[in-house]
Order: sequence, then C-alpha cells, then structure tokens
Amino acid sequence: MNNTIEIPLSKTKIILLLICALLFVIAGVLFIVYPETFINPIFKTTLIITIVGIASVVFFGLGLVFIGKKLFDNQVGLIINQKGITDNTSGNSIGLVEWEDISQIRTLEIASTNIMMIETNKPEKYIERAKNGLSKRIMKANYKMYGSPIAITSNALKMKYDDLEKLIHKEFEKHKL
Repeated sequence: MNNTIEIPLSKTKIILLLICALLFVIAGVLFIVYPETFINPIFKTTLIITIVGIASVVFFGLGLVFIGKKLFDNQVGLIINQKGITDNTSGNSIGLVEWEDISQIRTLEIASTNIMMIETNKPEKYIERAKNGLSKRIMKANYKMYGSPIAITSNALKMKYDDLEKLIHKEFEKHKL
C-alpha cells in the first residue's frame, strides 16, 4: 500500500522570508554607507556599525539567493512515505532520510522558531550528501551543537509546525523498527 504524504512549499511564506531578507540586506547597506547615522548606546563606533552592516549583507544576501531559488522550486516541500522523509524545504536539504536511520525526533526552539531535529544513527551518511560546502558546514554545526545534522522547519511549508510535528511523530511510530 502506497501511503505517500506530500506537503507543498508555501509560496506566500517564501515571499515573506524573501522580503525580510531583502530588508536586512538594505539595512546592512545603509549601515555600511552611512554608519555615523546609526551611532547609539549599543553601536558606539562607526567601525562596529560597518562590521554589522557587512555581516548583514553577507548573511542575508546568501539567504536571498537560497530563498529566491526556493521561490521558483516546483518540488514538493516534504514527502513522507514508507521509505522515510524526503526534505526539500531549504537550501541544505539532503533528500530522503530513511526510517531505519532515524533514532529519535525532537523539537528545539531557537529564536522563536521551532526546529525538528531528526536524530540519526548515521550522521556522516547525511552530512556527506550535502550539495555544497556551505550546506556541509551548516550540517556539521547542527550535529555539533544539537546532536543531529538534520533539521526541518515549517517556515517554507503549507503546514503549521504543530501539525507537522504530530504527523512526523505518528509516521515515525508507524515505521520504526
């Protein structure tokens, strides 16, 4: 029996993420071009303001690229079936995570965002699947800080996090060995 659950990407959520990233890039450019305008008790020197501006442009500029790619991505965001979970929600998605490799599923809250950590007994297998060096570094950092290289959010999905969490836990219980 083929019980495949497909959760599409939410173009509305992706556009909102794109707008937010663009606003941070614009703010970063303003910090770089007019640092003296932003001197305050927190940012006391133009050097600090310029560094924050550069960091903002680089970080959110990369975010713009990844989010922009997702906007035109026609793949399904998340697929859950008898094989496992196929994640296509972010720029560092690694495809199918097999049920047999999943040892635990837990939720972290970081900066008011719920993140589902898919713990695996084969972390290196999934880190090696990273599409590029940046994705590999992100996955290694996730593994070091949170115990798993695989993280899923509902930020780009047409589903609320609580519903996604319940669904994945239910399917994990059904398929775990």
